[in-house]
Amino acid sequence: MPAVSKGDGMRGLAVFISDIRNCKSKEAEIKRINKELANIRSKFKGDKALDGYSKKKYVCKLLFIFLLGHDIDFGHMEAVNLLSSNKYTEKQIGYLFISVLVNSNSELIRLINNAIKNDLASRNPTFMCLALHCIANVGSREMAEAFAGEIPRILVAGDTMDSVKQSAALCLLRLYKTSPDLVLMGEWTSRVVHLLNDQHMGVVTAAISLITCLSQKNPEEFKTCVSLAVSRLSRIVSSASTDLQDYTYYFVPAPWLSCKLLRLLQCYPPPEDGAVKGRLVECLETILNKAQEPPKSKKVQHSNAKNAILFEAISLIIHYDSEPNLLVRACNQLGQFLQHRETNLRYLALESMCTLASSEFSHEAVKTHIETVISALKTERDVSVRQRAADLLYAMCDRSNAKQIVAEMLSYLETADYSIREEMVLKVAILAEKYAVDYSWYVDTILNLIRIAGDYVSEEVWYRVIQIVINRDDVQGYAAKTVFEALQAPACHENMVKVGGYILGEFGNLIAGDPRSSPLIQFNLLHSKFHLCSVPTRALLLSAYIKFINLFPETKSTIQEVLRSDSQIRNSDVELQQRAVEYLKLSSIASTDVLATVLEEMPPFPERESSILAKLKKKKGPGAVSTELEEGKRDGGELNGGAERGVDAAAAIASNASTPSPSADLLGLRSAPPVGSAAPSASSLLVDVFSEAGPTAPSGVMDDNFLSDLEPPSEASDSLLVEAPSDSDSAPNSSSFGSEESAPPLPESDELLNKFVCKNNGVLFENQLLQIGIKSEYRQNLGRMYLFYGNKTSVQFVSFSTSVSCPGELQSELNIQAKQVEPQVEGGAQVQQVINIECLADFLEAPLLNIKFRYGGALQNITLKLPVTINKFFQPTEMSSQDFFQRWKQLNLPQQEAQKIFKAKNAMDSEVLKAKLLGLGTALLENVDPNPENFVCAGVIQTKAQQVGCLLRLEPNAQAQMYRLTLRSSKDTVSRRLCELLSEQF
Repeated sequence: MPAVSKGDGMRGLAVFISDIRNCKSKEAEIKRINKELANIRSKFKGDKALDGYSKKKYVCKLLFIFLLGHDIDFGHMEAVNLLSSNKYTEKQIGYLFISVLVNSNSELIRLINNAIKNDLASRNPTFMCLALHCIANVGSREMAEAFAGEIPRILVAGDTMDSVKQSAALCLLRLYKTSPDLVLMGEWTSRVVHLLNDQHMGVVTAAISLITCLSQKNPEEFKTCVSLAVSRLSRIVSSASTDLQDYTYYFVPAPWLSCKLLRLLQCYPPPEDGAVKGRLVECLETILNKAQEPPKSKKVQHSNAKNAILFEAISLIIHYDSEPNLLVRACNQLGQFLQHRETNLRYLALESMCTLASSEFSHEAVKTHIETVISALKTERDVSVRQRAADLLYAMCDRSNAKQIVAEMLSYLETADYSIREEMVLKVAILAEKYAVDYSWYVDTILNLIRIAGDYVSEEVWYRVIQIVINRDDVQGYAAKTVFEALQAPACHENMVKVGGYILGEFGNLIAGDPRSSPLIQFNLLHSKFHLCSVPTRALLLSAYIKFINLFPETKSTIQEVLRSDSQIRNSDVELQQRAVEYLKLSSIASTDVLATVLEEMPPFPERESSILAKLKKKKGPGAVSTELEEGKRDGGELNGGAERGVDAAAAIASNASTPSPSADLLGLRSAPPVGSAAPSASSLLVDVFSEAGPTAPSGVMDDNFLSDLEPPSEASDSLLVEAPSDSDSAPNSSSFGSEESAPPLPESDELLNKFVCKNNGVLFENQLLQIGIKSEYRQNLGRMYLFYGNKTSVQFVSFSTSVSCPGELQSELNIQAKQVEPQVEGGAQVQQVINIECLADFLEAPLLNIKFRYGGALQNITLKLPVTINKFFQPTEMSSQDFFQRWKQLNLPQQEAQKIFKAKNAMDSEVLKAKLLGLGTALLENVDPNPENFVCAGVIQTKAQQVGCLLRLEPNAQAQMYRLTLRSSKDTVSRRLCELLSEQF
């Protein structure tokens, strides 16, 4: 930029700033500012025209006043006039004022845009840069609309100066981030990618930021950048510090550009071209070698630049996860940082090693550093470093070192920071369960966990130990003995009482033979804790008491006395009072056989994923679950033990955690299982929505018919009061994208909708990131739909939200209730959403489903038409030939009939036609039409407002490859809509 000459110094501005600084009070400052504002206003309104210098000076004063926190309501026009000046300093001040004070709704925006256009067309590089900086600083949608088409042309033009190209690339990046729908690269794509080959390093550095952002949104369009990025990285890495003198930072060649190139390569899988891949591996090896070299400078800037490139290279090696040699070398390099004096380096090393531990190639190498990590957990001063050390211990754990790691984590728990205790408890519980070969060790570990950090032991943890004890006969006696001993401690955590009450109530008989743990002693021990417990725990203990009466009849009178006491039978808490009364009555009137049947031992729990793992995934947040998932792949096994079920009969826990699938067909929709095949087990990777049992996650769904609990709303109800099987609140998902509007429906939405007119199950939508599957069923005017969202990538979707909307009149015709979905979808995982539908009146349009999420930082905004069409509410009606034609003649008004003659789109196969007509929802009537080649159907569309009878006749002409479709119904809109839908099916 041209230097400001000495004559351009504004003495008046300097004096004004000096006066403000010398003010002794706030009142004096305001008085001086008001005086100056009055002077500037009079100058602007005066008859004498101001020269450029004066305008610049006064606009600068206004800008300074604004920066002091005072409102400025004039001077904007004068700033705009400065834009037309040919002097750099005047133009610069004009652009600065506009960037700071002019908002996007200003009336002056058109004048500003014209001035910017003139500067962009001037070919003066200084003026072009000022204009581009202003566009980027304002970054409004109006600016994007005006210049999004012009800036790419400037960026790739051969005669554009390098400084302008840099500004254009960064300006375009800013506009793309604010208005991605307006910045369409199209024809410029390949030329923008080739900027990576530009001779000017500054242009490459600016362009790569733009290309990385564009690649995250449209990876396919920009995949050619991989080979160019590898080529450029190779040249930088292999160069000496003297080769790139202008871009060498403390003896490190182009560190910022190197980091950006490595980050760009992380947007793509390993290169398929052998030569490119070989060159990239060579670059990564060179970076690792350079990290081992002695430093060329003792300055911290040198080590920071060098380490920045190293950590970015290690991130790329981990991302590819395909080069065993590089992964092990990266692990060894990180191991050297674990004892570095710099806290930040130790933190980064631990964090990177957490990810390395999940790779089958480098897991063993990570394990060699276990002693160093344990030492860090005990001795680190910084809590964040200690937390990363705990994460790494959890990640490197396997069967060979599980007991050591769990013991160290339990030891650390006694002095751990309160902020990380809950997470530590979950990790200890998961590891103890996952790697328990000896289940007595598992029981000891969990009870020790409750003793050390009882306040942080969530319900999922003690539920889980009970599930496992119930499912394994070999550990029940040991568990009863251990928990009995634990309860003898004078200070006993309430969670220990819960576990003790449940286990002794079920298996106390296994230790009753020992006089030290006789039935009465067991009861007295439990009852001694009763008065110290909360209401839910007391309720559980009452249930244990009634179990004791069944197990040990000799305790009956003692327990009945407790139940009969006023403190129980007249308890202020309704739950406790009811239990005491009912249990007392049950023990008094029931025979021994009846009592034994009612209070028999709990059956084993069904196998399902651990709810503790699900809780840890929720707690850890975005991007932090891959460790558990990868460990599952590495060990080839699932968590030990059984699954979700509460300790009390009413407590049921359903795990919402998804499990990764190595297949791109996440939902298993492309091939249905053979008839009669077994329903998938709960441990299978993803739900097969075609299985006869239906989705397995919701607990309230009947296996044979998941609509069996749907009934029409009562008369008092105006809406569909059907509770979908989900724990989340019933409401449409609120968007987590602020004011981001839903995208318009995809162009192929109608085509996708037509695919589901005659079927209820299948893949609704699929692209390279997301797969959406559907399973639905309808009865009368009610329907329930399951949507399965599958993440096809290895990267987590964050801020995942969905919403279902009914545009226009559809709001009064359909009542839709959608359950919320989890805000994160792990890589390779699936989440499920339940939607309840009530048809209030016949309708024409389809509801809209909007899905928003962030993938690699880029917002994905997809809108589809939900396949809910009027024919879904058909009730099939069987009719004789006479009844059919009698009714056909009754529907003889012209508006009641809709007819269409159309060309066959597919082969005219009678079996396929029958299947589609049955899929429509009507009854297919045999031997009704005089012509056996014709098809006739009948049905009644059920809506809350009315029932609409429909008759259909399809006449195929095989010779002409044509169809004539005729529909008659009691409502003209229904006839036309059905005719329109059906004509697209044949």
